Amino acid sequence: MMSDRRWVLVALSALIPLFLGAPAMAVSEPAFSVIRSEGRIELRDYPGFIVAETEVSGDFDAAGRTGFRRVAGYIFGGNKKPDGSSEKIAMTAPVTVEPKGDQWRLHFVMPEGYQMDSLPRPNDPNVRLREVASHRAAAIRFSGFTTDASIREATEALRAWIAKEQLTEISPPQVARYNDPFTLPWNRRNEILIEVR
Repeated sequence: MMSDRRWVLVALSALIPLFLGAPAMAVSEPAFSVIRSEGRIELRDYPGFIVAETEVSGDFDAAGRTGFRRVAGYIFGGNKKPDGSSEKIAMTAPVTVEPKGDQWRLHFVMPEGYQMDSLPRPNDPNVRLREVASHRAAAIRFSGFTTDASIREATEALRAWIAKEQLTEISPPQVARYNDPFTLPWNRRNEILIEVR
């Protein structure tokens, strides 16, 4: 029988990849082309894609938790296909949050290959599917936790770059988070995305 000390060592060794920020599984991201880059900023072209989204009231953190649960419920099987069955949809990254009036809009991008007519319908009336047209966006990457201060600093830096490049903002800033909660702060990939022309 395994000793308590050996059992603890085995358990810790199994958890080490989580705490080093290694992904538990491959997660797809929406495709994009980099038009140009400068430091941690990129100008990107995105093709169209479909999102599953919800709108939530409250502060950023509370809205993020509630919104995540709703949309995760949809992709984990809280949906209905035309034949009455449900379907699990692969998780993608990032989870994106943006202000919409006095609420927050949170969305996941649906995996490549789905069309609006091939996606199952959400069971939760607070979750909807939406097509996002092809667009150009400026993005800035930062690590750590997505605090008010870190979001503000990254957004200000990105807006200064957009102004310097004589681009026009045509969307509110989106906060995009790519990692699971077990990823150490310095290994986290976060971005601010602003659609531009």
